[in-house]
Amino acid sequence: MLNHDARGFSLIELVLTLAIAATLAAIAVPAFSSVSDSTKLSNAAQQVERELQKARMKAVANNTPLRFRTNCPSTGYFRIVELLGTSADTPTTRCDAATYTWPAADTDLSTTPNFDGPVRQMLNSATVTTASIEFRPDGTAWDTSSGTATAITSSITITVTRSGKTKAITVNNLGKVLLQ
Repeated sequence: MLNHDARGFSLIELVLTLAIAATLAAIAVPAFSSVSDSTKLSNAAQQVERELQKARMKAVANNTPLRFRTNCPSTGYFRIVELLGTSADTPTTRCDAATYTWPAADTDLSTTPNFDGPVRQMLNSATVTTASIEFRPDGTAWDTSSGTATAITSSITITVTRSGKTKAITVNNLGKVLLQ
């Protein structure tokens, strides 16, 4: 007499279960990739936003005008630099980390620059539009993209891009930084 109480799965049931699991996994992979790209873009935009906030706070705390420059010294990099008030205040000169080292070569506050930051690279292969924003000791922001400080009429937008998607960061004339 045959025992029909055997427990387990047949080969057909096992193959069908694996096929369904593989199909669901194939559908989920692009969704996870999209979430990952979005997260990487957000991280890069937050990095720029934090550095802008830091530049403003340092300018106020140290009573010194500071400039935040993107694509400094090249695409995908940015840096906070102290305003020297000399002909050396060009992006080419001030973005040169070999000439203007971080940390400063001396700790004497009577010599400048003392408040330059390191050259930082954008996270996750993101890019950013070229901009130069000066934060004054009173916390206000000025557009210095042309080489001279001009008042910001409404706001400046810095765009962070990664994999064809963008995030905008705005800075108004009062120095308020907003990641949108």
